[in-house]
Amino acid sequence: MTHFKLYHSTADLPESWDTLPVQDIFLKTSFLRALEQSSPANISTYFLGVFSSETLVGIAIIQRVEMYLDDVFRKTSHQFFKRFGKFLISKIVKGNALIVGNLMHTGQHGLYCNTQYISEEVYLHQISQGLDALKKVIKDKFNKKIRIIGFKDYFENDSIHMNQAFFKNENLFKARVQPNMIFQVRTTWTSPEHYIADFNKKYRRRYKTARKKSQDIICKEFCLDDIENFSDAIYNLYENVSDNAGVNSFKLHHNHFYQLKQQLQDNFKIYGYFLNENLIGFYSFIKNYDKLETYFLGYNQELQHQYQMYLNMLFDMASFGIQHQYKEVVFARTAMEIKSSIGARPFDMYIYLKHTNNFMANMLLKLVVKYANPVRDWDERHPF
Repeated sequence: MTHFKLYHSTADLPESWDTLPVQDIFLKTSFLRALEQSSPANISTYFLGVFSSETLVGIAIIQRVEMYLDDVFRKTSHQFFKRFGKFLISKIVKGNALIVGNLMHTGQHGLYCNTQYISEEVYLHQISQGLDALKKVIKDKFNKKIRIIGFKDYFENDSIHMNQAFFKNENLFKARVQPNMIFQVRTTWTSPEHYIADFNKKYRRRYKTARKKSQDIICKEFCLDDIENFSDAIYNLYENVSDNAGVNSFKLHHNHFYQLKQQLQDNFKIYGYFLNENLIGFYSFIKNYDKLETYFLGYNQELQHQYQMYLNMLFDMASFGIQHQYKEVVFARTAMEIKSSIGARPFDMYIYLKHTNNFMANMLLKLVVKYANPVRDWDERHPF
């Protein structure tokens, strides 16, 4: 008999959770513990296990997101759109949402089922029942109604799209969002030098210019103590970039990087950029089996152009992926043009959403999705 269990803490997860044959560190208890201990103030994470008799055959990550205007809109939001967006969001989005997946990272990092034991159709039905149970828990415990349900970030070839009957029955609409920028490491690149050699003249010259501009910067890997010692500076640099995003749905907890390093150890790396012994930037990434997942970064806005810090960070992360023979470096969404200029390519992503109120609210939600995460026209670069 197939059934589900909801867990409110990683401490309650069954021992079999980490023995499932899933190669995604974002679904492992080490990452989930760090997330649990350092989530944004407006995000709570729940864990769902799907069982066939007493055997765990599927898992899901479900996040309760409390959407409030100060979290969504940042200092740089355009004033007209900010007013229009505030009106829409106050009417449609403001309140609680349940998202199947990890809202804090691009990609499908919320679902796994072992199709040797359970069909995807049955698995998704169990998740739907789990969502209904969680809605009741949140109503009883917090007196909050869930206004939005979402399944996030699936590639075009993901098998989940074969379950259109499920999504139709659940009244979830499909929406395309910004692509995931992925840098695929060629087998001929056994060192960063081979990668640079494949650039055409224009982009090789661009690489050399960026490296020359950053020659006064010292790059240092941070250990756990370094992250603690520089925690305020790291967080301020992160905020500089995060606030510049205009629209966002969360702000990291102050100790997020420390908790990640403590739990993931060598699988989480963070590097600082120093100028005259002052921390002026950092970048981080997570080792995810054969993928290198770029994570949050930050830099001093006033020094960014002069030292081309962002471009150099992209080169540094691509070089690490090549040196350590990863199949790909996942650069996530946003800043598509500059990421394509170092060799990353766009892969379309889709989400499924619904508003729980009525048909009109669902129609307006589609407008909010387009506004908050528009699929923009942009010029893809071809550096090779």
